[in-house]
Amino acid sequence: MTTTFQKRQKEMKRLDKAREKAARRAQRKLDKRSENDTSGGDPDVDHIQLGPQPPSPDDMDPQGGPS
Repeated sequence: MTTTFQKRQKEMKRLDKAREKAARRAQRKLDKRSENDTSGGDPDVDHIQLGPQPPSPDDMDPQGGPS
């Protein structure tokens, strides 16, 4: 009977350790997210938009359409 009790204790210890590890991971994820939010970024590149860009006025032909 003691082996069953020991197995149960071992399983409970393993589950507790897994819960603590998951909590540490979640906390680390939140810390990273808040670290990224607080960083102001580079003011030289903050105005840059990702993705397709609208045509610049230099790319337009005299009639107003894209060249």
